[in-house]
Amino acid sequence: MKNYLAVILFFIVLIGISWTPAAPLQIALLKYKGGGDWYANPTSLPNLIKFCNTQLRTSIDPEFATVEAGSKDIFNYPFVHMTGHGNVLFDDQEAENLRTYLLAGGFLHIDDNYGMDPYIRPQMKKVFPELEFIELPFSHPIFNQKFQFPGGLPKIHEHDGKPPQGFGLIWEGRLVCLYTYETDLGDGWEDAAVHNNSEETRLKALRMGANIIQYVFSK
Repeated sequence: MKNYLAVILFFIVLIGISWTPAAPLQIALLKYKGGGDWYANPTSLPNLIKFCNTQLRTSIDPEFATVEAGSKDIFNYPFVHMTGHGNVLFDDQEAENLRTYLLAGGFLHIDDNYGMDPYIRPQMKKVFPELEFIELPFSHPIFNQKFQFPGGLPKIHEHDGKPPQGFGLIWEGRLVCLYTYETDLGDGWEDAAVHNNSEETRLKALRMGANIIQYVFSK
């Protein structure tokens, strides 16, 4: 119960101070079961945090946390990032805990690192059986924060050559989960030497990531 109250109080305070907190807060990476590489892109979140702290003047802890879907600790983090290439599995307790976290004000960003799509969709159905992923229009505020993306998500990696798409789970008018598909933002956030992305490509990815953070922190 203490953690539930903590997250409620956190978001009350956050609303009052907008998206620029006075003290460092921490974001988290989701560790999940099923065999998928939840730990992919180890330099991505540190680089995104550094970019946000510079460009948005946020005060995010440079060290991100690792949290499991079924853990009570998830309620300590306003933003949880999830990535990987393969299988994902939530048991019933994890699905229920993740649902409670999202309904309490938390936010989940799922970034398909390629090959995640057929696994994550049925698992998120366990979390929200009554909801469907809907494609976000280019006019959605998440594409129009500090950085403007009039064409929606940037294309970072080729994958299957499809246009990038941003899908959302929306609960009572609030976006609680963003699923970025056919873009691979996390690869773009990584150190330049990891994927040999151009600085232009990395900057697009980091700017879109900053938009996501700004959007979440302003809600």
